[in-house]
Amino acid sequence: MARRLVKLFVLFSTLGLIATGIALGWGYAQFTRPGPNSFDHAVVLAKGSSLLDIAERLAGAGIIDQPLVFRLGVRLGGGARDLKAGEFHFPARISMRGAVKILRLGETVVRRVTVPEGLSSAEIVALLRQTDGLRGDIIKTPREGTLLPETYHFSHGDERAVLLARMAKAMRQTLAKLWSARQQGLPLASPDAALILASIVEKETSLEVERPRIAGVFINRLRRGMRLQSDPTVVYGLTQGRKALGRALRRADLDQNTAYNTYRIPALPPGPIANPGLATLHAVLHPTASKELYFVADGTGGHAFAATFAQHRRNVQRWRRAKASKSR
Repeated sequence: MARRLVKLFVLFSTLGLIATGIALGWGYAQFTRPGPNSFDHAVVLAKGSSLLDIAERLAGAGIIDQPLVFRLGVRLGGGARDLKAGEFHFPARISMRGAVKILRLGETVVRRVTVPEGLSSAEIVALLRQTDGLRGDIIKTPREGTLLPETYHFSHGDERAVLLARMAKAMRQTLAKLWSARQQGLPLASPDAALILASIVEKETSLEVERPRIAGVFINRLRRGMRLQSDPTVVYGLTQGRKALGRALRRADLDQNTAYNTYRIPALPPGPIANPGLATLHAVLHPTASKELYFVADGTGGHAFAATFAQHRRNVQRWRRAKASKSR
């Protein structure tokens, strides 16, 4: 009797081991086979998500089709606590094992936001508020000209205020570096003065090739004590950078007594009128050497430059004729 019981025990144990082996083999095959998702997919996993939450989130996104196998595979691998939170990119047909590897490495999706040159600080704040993937609000709009326009990378869930602080730090570091290597003899008493002039140049032209030349015109005017007579400064005096003017400047606008009206004040305005980019900052600190004192739109997207007022008047007349011919 005892011998028979031993035989039965051995038989059932063997069958159990075989069944376990088959189950493990099947589970491993399921865990390592290609997944059901037929295209690349990005999934956001919140901080504090449990293994159950993660499995259900991946199943809901179509990355996996057997949440239980996924959970068992993670636990048997001994790394349930190693799974990271954030936004992850899962390639098409990725296996559950591949998905676990991505979550353990923690290589989140890198997002980007491009801040164009010449935006006001209020416009940059509005851009960040509209940027998907960032969180938190911006309580206070930074001072004008203190943010460096460029492309910034971030991860899903990053704070808007933190990204804004990165922009401010980038501007401080960039301006300090450029100022230390500036052309000598410029009529700019400080980095702040260079920043103000760069913001004006930035708003005067969208052509990078023109920026050093326009900067040279303004530098020549500052040296002679002439008014800058820059239309964008008049616009800023009227709007404070909060919105576009929405119309052409009028003669009455040029007579407005604002601190930014460079048709009336014989110097730089009290602060920047926009956030200038790296190229414009460099142009102001390395302006084109010339005798030019004037420029006006040439009707083709660029400007016509002049060293004398008589030449400037002829350029203005040509621009008016070109403008009139286009309006016909």
